[in-house]
Order: sequence, then C-alpha cells, then structure tokens
Amino acid sequence: MSGPPRRWKSVSAEPLADCAVFRVSRTLARSPTTGDVHPFFRIDAEEWVNVVPLTDDGQVVMVRQYRHGAQELTLEIPGGIVDPGESPEAAALRELQEETGYDAREIVPAGSLNPNPALFTNRVHTFVARGCRRVGEIRNSGMEETSVELVALDHLRRRVREGHVDHALVVAALYRWELEEPEP
Repeated sequence: MSGPPRRWKSVSAEPLADCAVFRVSRTLARSPTTGDVHPFFRIDAEEWVNVVPLTDDGQVVMVRQYRHGAQELTLEIPGGIVDPGESPEAAALRELQEETGYDAREIVPAGSLNPNPALFTNRVHTFVARGCRRVGEIRNSGMEETSVELVALDHLRRRVREGHVDHALVVAALYRWELEEPEP
C-alpha cells in the first residue's frame, strides 16, 4: 500500500447499550483497500472537562477520590461531564466548585483532546483556573466523594513520575497546561 490511509465507509450502525454516562454502538465499515466489511465498536459519550486549578501561592488544587474501574483511591484534578446545554467552560467551573469548594479568579482554555480515538467519539477540554481560593464546602453528588489535596507546583512532576498521579487524562491535561505556559 502506498500513500496515506483512506477513510473507511460505514455500512450500518446499531446501538447496543445505554449505560447512563455513555452509549455503546456497533458500526459495520467497509475497508477501502479490500472491500471487506468489519465490525467496530464505539463509545458515544458527552464532552468532558478537566481543570488545572492553581492558587496564588503556587499550589495545585487536586482531588482524592475512589475510582470504581481501578478500585483504588486516585489523586486527580477536578473534572467531569459537560451537562446538556452547558458550555465546557461553565462545566469546568462547576466541577471545580463541586469537587473542591474552590472558585477561580479566571479560567482559560488550554486545548482539547480526543480521549481515545479508537473507541470514543467525544473530546476532553482542559482549562486552567488561576487565583483559586476556597469559597465553600465540597458539593459532591451521591455517586462520588472527594477530598482536597493541595500539591505544591514544585512537587507536581515528582508526584506524576512516582505514579501518585496516574490517570492518563489528568497527566495529559497537566501537559497541555505546561505547553500553554510561557517559556521561561
């Protein structure tokens, strides 16, 4: 085969399962090379957000929470699903406030990524929240519990390297933030 890969043509698609926070579907697609039809499975999910919350005294506001997939307590940045009719920026502020009790002086976009283009149809939007300060209590829904852990900026890289922060989308968000920062 020479040249770049070509798009596959969808022959049919059918929904398989509605799992509340995502839906699963199967698509039959035709290979542009062989003409053969193959099944592919896709996860349709709402847009997601991640927030890198920074305090004026050089700390990152992180959350510790139990994750059912890993069956572990994890250290992450705030984030979650964008609700219907909500902008990603509004979702980022809401998630920051709900999961940490913190608010921000300003919130700016740091880019968006596809969480896994082999399976997911959505994007995860990263925001940097500057001037974060505690303004209230954590307001988790009944399906999550978080606690705040402040991590000094000069310890963050070490915490990631040592595996204390190992959620791939969180590490990607931290890298997007690093890319957006002005070079010294």
